[in-house]
Amino acid sequence: MAAANHLWNSAAAAVVAFPLLKPLSNSKGGVPKRMVICACTLDSKSADQVFSVTSSSKFEVDYLGQSTKGDLNLNWDHLQALVDGQATLEGPIEEVARIEAEEAEHLLTDLGIPSPSSARTSPRGIFCSRTLNLRSISAIGYDMDYTLMHYNVMAWEGRAYDYCMDNLRNVGFPVDGLAFDPDLVIRGLVIDKEKGNLVKADRFGYVQRAMHGTRMLSTRAVSEIYGRELVDLRKESRWEFLNTLFSVSEAVAYMQMVDRLDEGAIAAELCPLDYKGLYKAVGKALFRAHVEGQLKHEIMSKPELFVEPDPELPLALLDQREAGKKLLLITNSDYHYTDKMMQHSFNRFLPNDMGWRDLFEMVIVSARKPEFFQMSHPLYEVVTDEGLMRPCFKARAEYEIHTIKNKVLDSYYGGLYSGGSAQMIESSLNIHGDEILYVGDHIYTDVSQSKVHLRWRTALICRELEEEYSALIGSQGHRAGLIELINQKEVVGDLFNQLRLALQRRSKGRPAQTIAATNMNDQELMDSMQKLLIVMQRLDQKIGPMLEADGELFNKRWGFLSRAGLWDKSHLMRQIEKYADIYTSRVSNFLNYTPFMYFRAQEQTLAHDSYSC
Repeated sequence: MAAANHLWNSAAAAVVAFPLLKPLSNSKGGVPKRMVICACTLDSKSADQVFSVTSSSKFEVDYLGQSTKGDLNLNWDHLQALVDGQATLEGPIEEVARIEAEEAEHLLTDLGIPSPSSARTSPRGIFCSRTLNLRSISAIGYDMDYTLMHYNVMAWEGRAYDYCMDNLRNVGFPVDGLAFDPDLVIRGLVIDKEKGNLVKADRFGYVQRAMHGTRMLSTRAVSEIYGRELVDLRKESRWEFLNTLFSVSEAVAYMQMVDRLDEGAIAAELCPLDYKGLYKAVGKALFRAHVEGQLKHEIMSKPELFVEPDPELPLALLDQREAGKKLLLITNSDYHYTDKMMQHSFNRFLPNDMGWRDLFEMVIVSARKPEFFQMSHPLYEVVTDEGLMRPCFKARAEYEIHTIKNKVLDSYYGGLYSGGSAQMIESSLNIHGDEILYVGDHIYTDVSQSKVHLRWRTALICRELEEEYSALIGSQGHRAGLIELINQKEVVGDLFNQLRLALQRRSKGRPAQTIAATNMNDQELMDSMQKLLIVMQRLDQKIGPMLEADGELFNKRWGFLSRAGLWDKSHLMRQIEKYADIYTSRVSNFLNYTPFMYFRAQEQTLAHDSYSC
């Protein structure tokens, strides 16, 4: 039935065979047999009579409180008029469902289609923080940079770094001998602009690792500096969160210049001789690299050097569009850059001479996010291929039958605009709040702002998930050995603490916790405690370096992206879970699912769960 649902909702399906199966109990009372009552071929018109889609005005909520809008419903009256006999699925629903699920798994395997459960356990799975019924989504908005197209980080951020350093050199900063090192930082770290440090915090804001300049700090130094402080991202004057891969070049340049400041190599007239002043100078140099246009002009001239192609991505969007989703492109990039890069990334992979504009109901360039989600800016319509604009007051989708190579295409170019606001999109499409899913790579600019201000559903793109997933698989043996040592120390430590308490009570003339402990003589007690203490100290010498090495397959300095220490989540992971309903490594991963997927959040474990089993 799931396969039939998908086919009838696809524009490509004209007819579909629909076998009606009826379970029959066998004479021995075993598993019901199945026989085909009839096999009908339904055209699209008949399918419309058999099935109906729940409208936005008639939806309810399911057992998880999610909207049922867009669900496919069966019209039994029309179905029975098309078939001979009555189609029923007799028996307890638990038994029927078990049989259907087993057959569905076999059919998926036969068709070579990965099941949703297998996709979740792969580096290219879509992972769910908050349950999301994709059927109830009417519109899907996309960011462009590092979302619909992925840049080669070494190439793109390396050139951004070069332009930044050139700008610093031109005003007198000592940058000779420095080179771009992308392994120096990872997404999710936080710059401490007061101390010139780069830190990794856990989900509570406690700093777990830190680097001053390009030198990693010891665990003791981290404790001394940040033992009484928490990372608070609301204090923007001090903390700068590395939200996106665009932050890599800035962070590398800043941490290298911190070293030069500490060396006394930066003249006082260049900037205030503190870490905050230095950060402002580096940020200004990088901003100039973006604003002056040389960097983007270089990328536009040779996009193949900077963009990693993804042939599956346009097809994933095409599935969504043909399923009735209104697709939106909302980017801060200007029209010329957007058009050039989207042509390069999309047009060669689309069928039937389609262009990238054919996919989108509406395109917004120069959107000025995050303000785009918070306030209204003047709206302009882009009316020529050269980017000529005119003011307008209301956005609309411009339906247009157009021809390519003398062939009439049943498609349209969506409206193309500059500026405006998210409220304007909602008004023009008559779609609001949780009917819209927005997909982007920036925790703040894309994900948190669209959720906080508009209650849009959200998806985060984080390409590093694929590398982290592989690193986690490769680290299983190391982590298992580390956990075993920690558990051994815990048992040894429990015994040591009990003996220590027995000794404490004995010194006060009170009996120990048990008769056996009370009967131990002083020498036995002291010898046992001394042996256990030696074992724990030796375990610490083994555990410490192993903890430091945990995650080094992903990054030798910072460990895993999503973890802070062996047990806890990183501050980045906490932000993802808080603001992103789903997250994945790339948009084309949607191709492994369907536009009607029900993403269900996994059970959240609690500290006491293990004790209730």
